[in-house]
Amino acid sequence: MIATLPMYDRAETAAHNDKFWSAIKKALGFGPDRLWRTEDLWSLWQNEDLVFAQTCGLPYRKYLFDKVHYVATPDYGLHGCPPGYYNSLFISYEDQELSKAAQGTFAFNETLSQSGWAGPMCHLDTLNLSPKAIVKTGSHVNSARAVAEKQADFAAIDAQSWRMIQTHDPFAKSLLVIGETAPVPGLPFICGKKLDPDAVCAAIETAILNLEEKTREALSLKGVVRIDPQRYLEMPTPRRGFE
Repeated sequence: MIATLPMYDRAETAAHNDKFWSAIKKALGFGPDRLWRTEDLWSLWQNEDLVFAQTCGLPYRKYLFDKVHYVATPDYGLHGCPPGYYNSLFISYEDQELSKAAQGTFAFNETLSQSGWAGPMCHLDTLNLSPKAIVKTGSHVNSARAVAEKQADFAAIDAQSWRMIQTHDPFAKSLLVIGETAPVPGLPFICGKKLDPDAVCAAIETAILNLEEKTREALSLKGVVRIDPQRYLEMPTPRRGFE
């Protein structure tokens, strides 16, 4: 059996994610003893023994929606976003208009990221803007660091990742938010086709209620929201291709 929480898992939150999964397993009554951690997320998301995972909106709508069950979406209580929604924040090392930043280099985590690529590219498209150059960094933290070190002129970081970067990464003090995208459904929790998503959702809700306050705060967990999966499928994909 497989459970994984890779999307907001970093050294400072790993122990709290472990506690979150332990609480879910206790409420659900079964599951692996510990979270799986691997760079090969596709092998986990598509595994027939998947019990619980979090994925990104773009992989979900492009490849996973008919292979897994949508369970629910976590609410991180993000400013300006409805419960269960999030957005991308454009950041730069100087206070400048987004149109000026777009004349330079855009750092992005990967092209299968809703918040780091699809959302911001669609937003720039609506403004008739296109980065002069792009650089792939592999993660939101690396994108933010690239901008702080002036290896790139701007990047787009999802609001929850930006909150965590501001909390844990000192270089964030040199960065400014210069724009934002409209809110969209957040990163969904999913389970394998063998399972009842209603039962998994109930276990998640029970787990959040039973978590210690410091763990809920570390993970910014306010609760979960059940969003119509069709809302994910309706989200636009940018004209630029992806890997």
